Amino acid sequence: MMTHALKMILLLTLFLLADVAGAQEWSALSDDQQSVLAKYEQEWADIDATRRERLVRGADRWLQLDDDERAQLQERFERWQALPESRRQELLSRLQTFREMSPEQRAQLRSRLQRFNRLTPERREALRERFRNLSPEERDAAMQRLRERARQRGRRTGGG
Repeated sequence: MMTHALKMILLLTLFLLADVAGAQEWSALSDDQQSVLAKYEQEWADIDATRRERLVRGADRWLQLDDDERAQLQERFERWQALPESRRQELLSRLQTFREMSPEQRAQLRSRLQRFNRLTPERREALRERFRNLSPEERDAAMQRLRERARQRGRRTGGG
């Protein structure tokens, strides 16, 4: 009985692996996927499987967007590409920090951002300017105060 179950698991695993490997071949991609990923065709065989899978998923998402969404995404990508490498690295680091937060911390950060965005443009700019004018030490202290307030609120609401 156990050997039959093991055989079934092995067979299923092999089937799934074969399916994933087949989907990774350039010729197995749909015409639309190939069109989106055309710039990778020559190097496709040399791209590792994980990256190929990400590219295919990205192509599939792209294909599901309407023209307006594609235009917006293209504009964002061009703005990203125009950033200096140091700024892109800083933003990627912040994204990683965000991803490492607990769901409660992310929700709290989103809530604060929504509150900030509800302020008038003049008030938002005044706060930004005030923050920009702080010394690095003052910024660190202000950020520490904000984190402490957030922790205290989290304790009061049962989130931390």
